[in-house]
Amino acid sequence: MSVFVQKFGGTSVGTTEKIKAVADKIAGFRDQGHDIVVVVSAMSGETNRLIGLASEIQGHPDPREMDVLVSTGEQVTIALLCMALKDRGYDARSYTGGQVKILTDDAHTKARIQDIDVVNMRADLDAGRVVVVAGFQGVDDGGNITTLGRGGSDTTGVALAAALKADECQIYTDVDGVYTTDPRVVDGARRLERVTFEEMLEMASSGSKVLQIRAVEFAGKYNVPLRVLHSFQEGQGTLITLDEENGSMEQPVVSGIAFNRDEAKISILGVPDAPGVASQVLAPVGDANVEIDVIVQNIAADNTADLTFTCNRSDMEKAKAVVQKVADELKAREVVADDKIAKISIVGVGMRSHAGVASKMFKTLAAENINIQMITTSEIKISVIIAEKYLELAVRALHSAFGLDQA
Repeated sequence: MSVFVQKFGGTSVGTTEKIKAVADKIAGFRDQGHDIVVVVSAMSGETNRLIGLASEIQGHPDPREMDVLVSTGEQVTIALLCMALKDRGYDARSYTGGQVKILTDDAHTKARIQDIDVVNMRADLDAGRVVVVAGFQGVDDGGNITTLGRGGSDTTGVALAAALKADECQIYTDVDGVYTTDPRVVDGARRLERVTFEEMLEMASSGSKVLQIRAVEFAGKYNVPLRVLHSFQEGQGTLITLDEENGSMEQPVVSGIAFNRDEAKISILGVPDAPGVASQVLAPVGDANVEIDVIVQNIAADNTADLTFTCNRSDMEKAKAVVQKVADELKAREVVADDKIAKISIVGVGMRSHAGVASKMFKTLAAENINIQMITTSEIKISVIIAEKYLELAVRALHSAFGLDQA
């Protein structure tokens, strides 16, 4: 039979009743003869509660101690789930990230996995046990507890699946798969039976919250088949695999539309049009740990330039302060910030072999009288920045224009 790594998020294990329901689901797979490794998050709301406790004690919590604190949430869940499985007559054993051992670097609160020891897990599977692993955590070379950042349990699941050469990594969540767009915005949004790693990565980076970006990157790198499923509803979900595995069927031009409301735009106007100026502006922003997304530079006739970039809305004030300091040094004319914008992206591997996709996107938005402020493209994605107030109108119009509401 198959080896499955199954990951259950915080909402799936948010109460003891839900943990029992998860145990029932796992029991069904064991009855079919499958070997099961389970990765779980902390119970819904627990990580936020622990972070709140830390902030009450220390204004800027020490990163090492923060990892020690927040990693306890998953430890509770693995123990409770193993108890539920044992109560149903299934042998199970829990492991923290350190017990596995999931070796990471020493970047506390945002560590990256370097190696995984599968010896003990293999022995347990051979003995017929269900292995239950705490997601989101590991240990560094010094034995210090580390965490992988918010959403890191997805990455744990994919990494374990890669290390164990599992047949599939199944991500159980509160949706029944990956949709053409957010069903809360478009009534006609459809569940996709299959998408490629490339498409899922572009959708995740463009605002789709179904999977963590690092988890998709990891799955693509090690060719781990990913399946997104609903925790408590039966169904096939969405399978995420390599493009080559889609067979010879013609790919749709656009597979999905992702969007992100958490965007802000910062413009520095009237900087000298000279080599190295873009670096002078953007390097300090990166040094301030602000992640930059879309960048546009315009050259004026008076040998000056306007440089505009987007970042996460929560970083806007920090980024603006950094850019203002650079603007003063360069004697730029003005720094302007805008947090009432949104990003919309159309994604599809079929765009590689179809012309006119961008034109169709722009015409559709123009027909709705929606102005495009910035544009960025990749081989399988086109993203535009627009005013946030037009976001839902734009998503619905594009979803219909590209036929995503049709099976």
